[in-house]
Amino acid sequence: MAKAPRMTTLPAGLIHCPITPYTPDNEVDYDTFAKVVEFLLKQDAGALCVNLHLAESLNLTQDERKQLAKVCVEAAAGRAPVIVNVGSPGTDLAIDLAREAEKDGADCIMSIAPYYWKPPDDGIEEHMAAIIEATDLAFIGYNSPGIMDGVGISPTTLTHLMEKYPQMIGIKDASHNWETFLELGRAARKLKPDFGMFVGTEWMIPSLTLGGNACMSVFGGIAPNFVKKLYGLVKERKLEEALPLQEIYSELYQICKVEYPAPTKAMWEIMGRPVGPPRRPQRPVPAAKVKEIEKTLDRMGILNTEPHGW
Repeated sequence: MAKAPRMTTLPAGLIHCPITPYTPDNEVDYDTFAKVVEFLLKQDAGALCVNLHLAESLNLTQDERKQLAKVCVEAAAGRAPVIVNVGSPGTDLAIDLAREAEKDGADCIMSIAPYYWKPPDDGIEEHMAAIIEATDLAFIGYNSPGIMDGVGISPTTLTHLMEKYPQMIGIKDASHNWETFLELGRAARKLKPDFGMFVGTEWMIPSLTLGGNACMSVFGGIAPNFVKKLYGLVKERKLEEALPLQEIYSELYQICKVEYPAPTKAMWEIMGRPVGPPRRPQRPVPAAKVKEIEKTLDRMGILNTEPHGW
């Protein structure tokens, strides 16, 4: 089989994020994971991004992360580009994941600033540079100062990396701060007009109208029709029609923030696609709360308008 062309720009559309299923004895369920990937591919995936926080990356071993990335690439079989999150507290750990992702056929890697250590800007730049230099793959930065105690990728750091590395094709901004999003985009587009900008969740009206050119989806495996409709309305600039859907998303997001990603896993099960409980310290959603979530999804019209089962 001919090798796919190297990724040089961020794929447009929805970037779907496979969730990590577990067996009753707390092992990664790779067979169900392949079903997760297959389901997401059916939802017009512009790309897949594996081993994010939605997938409990912090609760996975290095070997599990490698195997999940490999299974995702094999299951996708070239039908959508595969982005592998290699973000880790240690630079060497991230490099190890990046090299394995390249060996297994991934299209792109992504990394956040190193956890806990809080390096200054030049330290973050060195960390990112070392990961980029470890492979020939496209690279996406991941800015999330909220979960990193204020440490993130500044516009200056982004500019420096873009000047040195043409394989720097985009940034995922999870700051939930639209000034930050705008400033990162403003800095990047001076160097690369088609630089990829997207946020970590379905905040589609603000992100796609402020320069974003893709959208990462948390709910694509739960309510894919809803997600596609919201994306389509915003891309067509039918913002008055999109706003009620954006508000529904906001309500869903408030639910999912509590002991994330456990409520998300509960929603997968409600929709007939069980993926098991989260790993500790995150706890399964209590049965009574699952019933409340199901009633909420019913009130929103999601139960009757979305696919059930695989």
